[in-house]
Amino acid sequence: MTKGLVKTASNSDQRQQQAATLSFQQIINVSDQERTRQLWRQADCVCFDVDSTVCNEEAIDELAKFQNVGHIVEQITLTAMSGNMSFRHALKTRLNVIQPTIQCLNEFLLKHPPQLTDGIVELIQLLHERHIPVYLITGGFHAVVDSVAKRLHIPLQNVYANHLLFDENDGKYIGFDENKFTSDTGGKGLVIEHLKRTKGYERLIMIGDGTTDMEACPPADGFIGFGGNVIREKVRDNSPWFVTSFYQLIDELKNNSNQRIVNRKYSTE
Repeated sequence: MTKGLVKTASNSDQRQQQAATLSFQQIINVSDQERTRQLWRQADCVCFDVDSTVCNEEAIDELAKFQNVGHIVEQITLTAMSGNMSFRHALKTRLNVIQPTIQCLNEFLLKHPPQLTDGIVELIQLLHERHIPVYLITGGFHAVVDSVAKRLHIPLQNVYANHLLFDENDGKYIGFDENKFTSDTGGKGLVIEHLKRTKGYERLIMIGDGTTDMEACPPADGFIGFGGNVIREKVRDNSPWFVTSFYQLIDELKNNSNQRIVNRKYSTE
């Protein structure tokens, strides 16, 4: 009988401890989100991923479909996402399958120009109005991303992407520049380290849909997970702040403008 009472009391204590632990974890989550929201309101630099974030599709997947090798490239992507292949090896393998020529890329962009995600134009315009520099950091290609930057009035020197290499005579694909930060695993973090070191940013925010974006914080000071085009469970569950629309970020800036501090006026030109 005494054993039963002791066991009951023990179970009760365990439930109380679990409830206390849950409450504490909830407090931590709320605290992390509020810290990130405050950083967002006070950001002195904002970096965006491009594929499935600024744009609503994955450019390399769409290019593969255009070349009728979409299924093969999709399988390589899944293998890479499982952690069994480095980003550089996955990129090299996919491009070797796609074999994009200069002519192919031009036709692709003409028939399938990048589609911007709802709200991104207004958000970047608002950031520029507040003299907050905007960067695009992506494992995609300058051949695609530079046109996106121009539409958003982002200086091309603020674009960090990969360079495709072509034969000067026939325009055939021969590789990509492996010296670029974004050509390998951890590249986005290297870009952010470079920006903080050379520009002196102190409240840099990274926004993106993928784990490579989330893993860039740190060195980024804050990370906002984006699920407006595709929701990746790992990012949703581990982001300090996860949004599904850029209008949420716009509202946060506009509705809390009185809480913002004066930003250093870095050039956005």
